[in-house]
Amino acid sequence: MHFKRTECLTMMVRIDMSISMNKLSPAQRAKVLQLLCEGMSIRAICRCLNVGKNTVARLIRTAGEACIAYQDEHLQDLKCRRIEVDELWSFTHCKQANVATAKSATEDSGDTWTWVALCAESKLIPAWYVGDRDSEAAMFFMDNLAKRLAHRIQLTSDGHRPYLEAVEGAFGADVDYAMLVKVYGQAPEGQRRYSPPECLGSQKHIVEGKPDKSKISTSYVERNNGIIRQHCKRYARLTLAFSKKIEMHTYAFALHTMYHNFVKIHSAHKLTPAMAAGVTGKLWEMGDLVAMIEE
Repeated sequence: MHFKRTECLTMMVRIDMSISMNKLSPAQRAKVLQLLCEGMSIRAICRCLNVGKNTVARLIRTAGEACIAYQDEHLQDLKCRRIEVDELWSFTHCKQANVATAKSATEDSGDTWTWVALCAESKLIPAWYVGDRDSEAAMFFMDNLAKRLAHRIQLTSDGHRPYLEAVEGAFGADVDYAMLVKVYGQAPEGQRRYSPPECLGSQKHIVEGKPDKSKISTSYVERNNGIIRQHCKRYARLTLAFSKKIEMHTYAFALHTMYHNFVKIHSAHKLTPAMAAGVTGKLWEMGDLVAMIEE
């Protein structure tokens, strides 16, 4: 009888905690979102702040939808002059090699690629896309980027061939476009799994217009890939912090880009990228981000 009463009381406490977790205050929501944007996993946040996992997941979904809508509306008519683009690998549910034998695998399971554009001057992320690494994804990504820009830009990508058709379709001849193709050697023995092969050099190929050869580079966007893996836990390598659904993967990255563009001060110019690009005139705080989501 004592055991049953204790079990009943424990269940009542859990119910009370569940109800309270679903009613986070704006300050609590701001804290959860900030920890997410600084690279903490969902379960770690639940342990530190005593909130429910489902509550955090719902907050990510709500925040992601709001961040996508807000940036679609406000990242327009951008005065960027130099854009670098790259693709970032991750996976959803399981790695591609395990999709055939994985339980509950869907058509979105396996390799997931994030296409990212970065303004080399302001460090703003004006456009991104989560999906495959094929020509269709490249065209969607480039069309989205092109419609956000106010004037002609210099564009640099790696040697991924789908860029050729996608850039031509989105910009036509109104772009100074070049590819930076890196040449790699053999991976060192014993480090093949975790270390990239040695880069032996790079080749600059002018594709369209007259890009400045001294500024043909993908260094900034590749450095930003490292920042993404550090600050968005779902992109961290050799961990269990992967996405189970591509929708949540997309929402989490939308939240990351909002934090990167509007909240986090970049060390290069002591401003947020959105301020440096002229998108906003104020320094956002997490409270402003929560207020935007609630609207």
